[in-house]
Amino acid sequence: MKLNIQDSGNTAVDTLSSSYSGKWEGVEGIEQTSAFIQLMASNDLIFVVLGVSLIIWFVLLFYLIRVDRNVSKLEESLKEESSDET
Repeated sequence: MKLNIQDSGNTAVDTLSSSYSGKWEGVEGIEQTSAFIQLMASNDLIFVVLGVSLIIWFVLLFYLIRVDRNVSKLEESLKEESSDET
């Protein structure tokens, strides 16, 4: 009975690997894909990852600078209010 369970598990793995084996063999039909996918396939993937990570870092930097400016404005308004009260 153990043999039947192991056999059915192996066939499931073999079925999955055989059904997805064609999808891992490079980029086929690249002429029919979009320009972005062609760009990613033509260049090394590391440059795509580098570009995306740089965009994320610049957005975070912009957000932090903006938040810092808003906090500075709030601090100055609190200082003015406290100096006006005294």
